[in-house]
This record gives sequence, C-alpha cells and structure tokens, in this order.
Amino acid sequence: MVQEAEKLFSEFLEQKDLKLTSQRRAILLESLKARGHFSAEELLGFSKAADRTISKATVYRTLALLKDSGVLEEHDFGGGKKLYEKAQGRKHHDHFVCIRCGKIIEFENNRIENLQNLEGRKQHFKIVYHSLKLFGFCSNCGSKPA
Repeated sequence: MVQEAEKLFSEFLEQKDLKLTSQRRAILLESLKARGHFSAEELLGFSKAADRTISKATVYRTLALLKDSGVLEEHDFGGGKKLYEKAQGRKHHDHFVCIRCGKIIEFENNRIENLQNLEGRKQHFKIVYHSLKLFGFCSNCGSKPA
C-alpha cells in the first residue's frame, strides 16, 4: 500500500511540476502510518518526530496535496476541525459522530449504499463519490444526562 500511495503521490506532483522532497515523503509516510482519523496537528507531531526540520506550513501544504492526489480523504466532523484518513487500500465506509465526546464510529452497510445508488438513478444523477456522516450520541454519551 505504501508503494502504491507513493507512486500515486509522485505522479500527481509531477503533473503539478512539483518534486517529492524528503519532507513531503516523510509527511506522506507518517500519514500512511497513522491509525484511523488524524488532525493536521497530530500529523505535524508525527512528522516532526521523523524529521525535526518539517514546519507547520509544510505539513499543511503537503496535506492539501495528499488530499488532492487522492492519497488522503479530508473529513469535516464539525467543531471547525478537519480530520484525515487514508483513502487507499480501504473499503468505503460511513461515519457516526458523537456530538458530545467526538467519538467517530466507522460502519459499512450495503443496504444504505444500494439505496443511495437507486435514488441517484431515479433522479438521473451520476454519483461519483459521497460521504455519509450521522451525528448524535454514542452509547456512552447517550446514557448521560446533558
């Protein structure tokens, strides 16, 4: 998976007349090692541990490139903070987001996918991609008084 992502990112950078610098490569590798969803600040911490010369600006610029290349997906789960996750080597999934504690639960449901595709056909709409996020309370927070 790392080789595929690196190839995809390198080809994308070439099209933009940019180079895969050692810092961009370190950020790429750290983003691929991350488990689950991560913030730009978390990626900065991981990347600085790998190469202390990496700046915050470099991480943010590289994150945009990783997202645009299709290596990472960007999610807005509310609260003004974007989170990222690997786009490669994963099955499509959707998210439950707890609005109290911020917990994110990933799930797959073929019936929901089929319903979305059916509705797209009914509306004569070609779905290219989608992101389903359902907001509410996790089992821990749902049982707590407000």
